[in-house]
Amino acid sequence: MHPRLRTVARGVPKHYASQEQLIAAFRAHWAKEHFNVERLEQLHRAVGVEGRHLALPIDQYLGLKTFAARNDAWIKVAVELGEHTVRDALKKADLKPTDLDAFFFVTVTGLATPSIDARLINRLKLREDIKRTPIFGLGCVAGAAGISRVADYLRAYPTHHALLLSVELCSLTLQREDVSIPNIISSGLFGDGAAALIMSGAEVPAGGPQVIATRSIFYPDTERTMGWDFVDGGFKVVLSAKVPELVTANIRQNVDSFLAAQGLDRSKVKHWIAHTGGPRVLQAFEAALELPKEALARSWKSLRDVGNLSSASVLHVLSELLDSGEARPGELGLLMAMGPGFCAELVLLQW
Repeated sequence: MHPRLRTVARGVPKHYASQEQLIAAFRAHWAKEHFNVERLEQLHRAVGVEGRHLALPIDQYLGLKTFAARNDAWIKVAVELGEHTVRDALKKADLKPTDLDAFFFVTVTGLATPSIDARLINRLKLREDIKRTPIFGLGCVAGAAGISRVADYLRAYPTHHALLLSVELCSLTLQREDVSIPNIISSGLFGDGAAALIMSGAEVPAGGPQVIATRSIFYPDTERTMGWDFVDGGFKVVLSAKVPELVTANIRQNVDSFLAAQGLDRSKVKHWIAHTGGPRVLQAFEAALELPKEALARSWKSLRDVGNLSSASVLHVLSELLDSGEARPGELGLLMAMGPGFCAELVLLQW
């Protein structure tokens, strides 16, 4: 028996803007920087995002003049959105806040000490002896890596319940004066959202898929592929055009080796849960793994509807699969994400 994934709740801020509204706002701002605004529109439409939820109303962003102001807004919204999303997850799992034994928190879009998980203990009335593990810096891979670390914990404590919360407010990291291509692409691709996942140890009677196995993969000498440079204005994106190439060059061997270690191959995987890294990344997953278009349909839909939510994205896709009731007992699913390092995380699920 293995740890079970009981539920995943999705959360998004209440403010929403269509891609056309965002393009108009960026046009008005970046035209002053003598940037080719036609190129802006081309890049924004190429990412395949129709709209995104935002931490704040769109007209409030220009008033955030400093990194401190943006980070203060991040803390406030992260606590509010995190609380709402965790309450939804507890309700779906039919658990009380005091049932939780461990709390893992992942983010890459803001800084807080005490961390967001600590700030939620009083609001949620969690136990005083809850074990907290805040994780910063894994970026887009942290949703999958978070599941792996929670599963590791529950293998050591098979009678426990553990919570994984991801909150990513990418809009509050945007460098408004940076007209580099990576920043322009990021301004069109990344959205704001959260996800809360609850897992239980093998000795707890519970439904949901088991986490059969996990694998972490680090690609040497790829540190500048993705991440942040920390500048006076805050988070400056590092985003290499080589990300799809790394996926294409590595993910097939990574997946085949991981599955072979479990006595499996790709033909045995019924459900594919991929991080919504962008159109070129999803196309690279499809081509390298020889997947039919419908295999990643939920990832494409999530990208279109809410954009890339960094660590929360793969959890949103997983949540949609769980809520659909499509998976049947005995079926296998493979959850995949990649992120700064550069690295990948694979999680094998069985219903």
